[in-house]
Amino acid sequence: MPWPSRKRDKGAASDKKEPDAKIAKTEETSDKEEEEKSPKPPAGTSKSGWKNWKKTKESDAGGEESKLTYCHWLLKSEPESRLEKGVDVKFSIDDLKAQPNQTTFWDGVRNYQARNFLRAMKLGQQAFFYHSNCKEPGIVGIVKIVKEAYPDHTQFDQKDPHYDSSSRKENPKWSMVDVQFVRMTKRFIPLAEIKAHHLAHKADGGPLKNMMLFTRQRLSIQPLTQEEFDFVLSLEDEKPH
Repeated sequence: MPWPSRKRDKGAASDKKEPDAKIAKTEETSDKEEEEKSPKPPAGTSKSGWKNWKKTKESDAGGEESKLTYCHWLLKSEPESRLEKGVDVKFSIDDLKAQPNQTTFWDGVRNYQARNFLRAMKLGQQAFFYHSNCKEPGIVGIVKIVKEAYPDHTQFDQKDPHYDSSSRKENPKWSMVDVQFVRMTKRFIPLAEIKAHHLAHKADGGPLKNMMLFTRQRLSIQPLTQEEFDFVLSLEDEKPH
């Protein structure tokens, strides 16, 4: 019995790499709309003080600035039931933990940029597991890549809500990776809290100033720089505001 699909892209036209591509409609609610559901954080305030955090990181790294390279990821999945073509697409981090060896394939991505990010993932890289399209979206845990990109079988399954009749087995359009549960974050890190830091960092040049969670909200697969990943991870040790 196949596992529930994990797909969270609406596929904006600007993301298309192929003009005749079929982009599956998945999330009924974009992250922009999720932000509207969440309490509005005050602009320009980052209570943790990223500059102090940066000094600590520079000290740990011998004062070297991190390069703008993507080595971590953020994966969105829906923790609440929602039917798509008669199939419940719910898949929470608890569902992942319940899988054999706490491992599953990350299928159903039907957006070209998100697919390309999947194809760029390397074995052992870590990603935040992000609950999306729910009452309070945010980061709940950490997973790691345990198998690099290979063809997504759901594109050939006519019974799957993400079947793509235009894809061919000799040249598959869509890919997936395998992920394994690593751990829960020490606390839930809500979108509203991350956004408050993002707004502050836009004003003062902090590490979250260009975070794709706010610049490309609809993408279900998002890259993170080392600085972005480290800063967000540091929030789990802070008391929620």
